[in-house]
Amino acid sequence: MIRPGTQAPLRTQIRTQRGEPATAGTAARPRLAVRATGVRKRFGSGDGAVQALDGVDLEVPAGGVYGLLGPNGAGKTTLVRILATLLLPDAGEVQVAGVNVLTQPKLARTRVGLCGQSAAVDELLTGRQNLEMVGRLYHLPADVARARAEELLDQFALADAAGRIAKTYSGGMRRRLDLAASLVVRPPVIFLDEPTTGLDPVSRLALWDVLTELVDGGVTLLLTTQYLEEADRLASRLAVIDRGRLVAEGTPTELKARVGGQRVEVVLGPRSDLVVAERILAGVGAAAGTGVDVDAGQRRLAVPAPDGSHTLIEVARRLDEAGVVMDDVALRAPSLDEVFLALTGHRAGSTGEPVQRPAQEREGSAR
Repeated sequence: MIRPGTQAPLRTQIRTQRGEPATAGTAARPRLAVRATGVRKRFGSGDGAVQALDGVDLEVPAGGVYGLLGPNGAGKTTLVRILATLLLPDAGEVQVAGVNVLTQPKLARTRVGLCGQSAAVDELLTGRQNLEMVGRLYHLPADVARARAEELLDQFALADAAGRIAKTYSGGMRRRLDLAASLVVRPPVIFLDEPTTGLDPVSRLALWDVLTELVDGGVTLLLTTQYLEEADRLASRLAVIDRGRLVAEGTPTELKARVGGQRVEVVLGPRSDLVVAERILAGVGAAAGTGVDVDAGQRRLAVPAPDGSHTLIEVARRLDEAGVVMDDVALRAPSLDEVFLALTGHRAGSTGEPVQRPAQEREGSAR
């Protein structure tokens, strides 16, 4: 989370915490939560220099979840740090929640929250003390900070553990506490940099529910993740960044359409002949002018299905007539993993940069 150095006027903060309008003339929420134009950032010099961002243009609509995907080293964390005022770009313009980040960084910090790749909580304080401390750092009166802490502890299912020191919390509890801390002053925009990394499946699902509730409450989330299932489930729009450049943007459905339509996938039984099955699917694919994808290790084959369920039925009929036993056969839409691979040439979680970034700015470094 961002630790503030300065804050909006005290009366404005008190009114905000009580749910009152800040001022009579407060502007309506901007149509875009984030606008970045021509953002560049280079680390180092000479032959060892790394162009972390190379002219990134990004527009994030207000409301909903916007997913930012990319392999390790693609520039995701660098971009988030620039948006959150923690790093200055070499070039470009950045606005967050209607505020120019470069010319009004202090004001911008009052309108954003940040959860990095590691939970930034004080392990020697209790959950309640962590939240109250953040409120006081934002210059909230003690009673307002205390009331806001109790509200967030309830919202994030941490009330029963509020009096325990944070080092006794599980990974999922620490992540929820970190997210709660970023919401103490109700920012309209929150940056989440791989927030579920290292969480077990149950904790990840619980955090997804929390994020959904935040969006329902009007918060805009910019989410970087390497879990493509997470992006597919949460994000209404996605951008793919690779080697410092934005290579694609759109809804999950639009991006999937770029790598083709539906396909039939077949998983063969252990005694079935892979060569025979491949020849049969090649015959089906030939009618559409396409080939067959074969994963010999998984005994999995796939062929495009331009006719949808009719292609599925034809594949199943031909394999059955040839005596090929199938463990599974299904009609599937392209996955985000396939989109990611097609757009970047890497699978999620792989390294996308040919050289290593300086230690202070590698993806996942301290914020």
